[in-house]
Amino acid sequence: MHRKVILSIITVFLSGMSVYAQNPIVQTYFTADPAPMVYNDTVYVYTSHDEDSTKANFFTMYDWRCYSTADMVNWTDHGAVASLKSFKWLEKDNGAWAPQCIERNGKFYLYVPIHGTGVCVLVADSPYGPFTDPLGKKLVDSDHLWQDIDPTVFVDDDGQAYLYWGNPSVWYVKLNEDMISYDKSIGDNGVVSVEMTTESFGESVRPDGTPGTKYVEGPWFYKRNNLYYLLYAVNGIPESIGYSTSHSPTGAWEYKGLIMERHPKLAFTNHSGVIDFKGNSYFFYHNEALPNGGGFRRSTCVEQFEYNADGSIPSIAPTVEGIKTGVACLNPFKRNEAETIAWSESVKTKGDRKKGVYVSQINNGDYIKVRSVDFAKGAKMFQATAASIESGKIEIRLDTKDGQLVGVCEIENTGSIDSWKTFTTKVDKVEGIHDLYFVFKGNEGELFNFDAWQFCE
Repeated sequence: MHRKVILSIITVFLSGMSVYAQNPIVQTYFTADPAPMVYNDTVYVYTSHDEDSTKANFFTMYDWRCYSTADMVNWTDHGAVASLKSFKWLEKDNGAWAPQCIERNGKFYLYVPIHGTGVCVLVADSPYGPFTDPLGKKLVDSDHLWQDIDPTVFVDDDGQAYLYWGNPSVWYVKLNEDMISYDKSIGDNGVVSVEMTTESFGESVRPDGTPGTKYVEGPWFYKRNNLYYLLYAVNGIPESIGYSTSHSPTGAWEYKGLIMERHPKLAFTNHSGVIDFKGNSYFFYHNEALPNGGGFRRSTCVEQFEYNADGSIPSIAPTVEGIKTGVACLNPFKRNEAETIAWSESVKTKGDRKKGVYVSQINNGDYIKVRSVDFAKGAKMFQATAASIESGKIEIRLDTKDGQLVGVCEIENTGSIDSWKTFTTKVDKVEGIHDLYFVFKGNEGELFNFDAWQFCE
């Protein structure tokens, strides 16, 4: 199908959503299994990455991506921070499944499952990487095809760290302080198998008709107000999200019920993550709502919620609107990365070692939305850093895609697609807080790459 026809279909699909949509929070790639981490007043979300095209109609996943936000509505793309190629010893070329990252003593530990291989760990000095392999082998030594997936990690108040994982049951190890080894004196050479009782994980019936628990996979382990929580996918396919609590990091667990029930807009899998950030609580999950989405092409979402007075988690419904109010406004008078996006249509992101991540595959009519931009008492100039072999324009609009036009930035031919130049234009004086739209205009075909922008007073 011709690209212009595809874009027309996508435009119709998104036109009714663009003003209010926040979910999925990433539109430039298919991302799944969100693992949020709060560090230094910023939320980082590590995701798996479903490729646009699948192999053998199955999960096709080669790397892990990272996105960050300071306001919960605009998300900065940091690209692929690790991949299967990060493990030089690994012979598999597929299977980069659900990750989680945690900081300890200034180091960042990314725990990743490789389908059919086991749970591995990577280490970095920054939340953005580069992540390297400290072991030269897997962390959890097992060759079960499904068992050793979906790691979740938590460091308790006493300094003891725990790593849980598993399908169709759940296991844990007590990590040593180095976070890349574990105590071998407990369980089966260090691996403890959690007792899968109906009291702990709810009652269900297996596909073969025998009784079992609701637990399936995708555990998420954390602590809040001296209560330990274990969230997980339940009830088989399609999956819901349920949870259990305990007064100890190792159980006994008590099943508490469902959080997010099956929904037509969700994928046949689901994977949750929960954080508290700046006085609010957030529930991350994935769906299949983007154009061409599906069970093997999923998308990361987030909802805000409040715990009940007793610490229980209420029922949470998946929404298109997502986060209605951010926790901060974006400052337009500093350099902002073009890949900081609340919502976008049709564009992709790309990256290289020299320039980092930038917006690419920009065509006529595509756009980027940035939410809650505080222009204070006024902006008079606008500048954009771009690279192009084609000329084009950035229309600067307020509040909607077709909203008030305050300026047009002409992007000229820079000589090559990786030769960057900063372009400047005057804008009508903008005051107050607005959603900001960059609407791209030009001839047929890709117009330019877009790296950064800034307003001037």
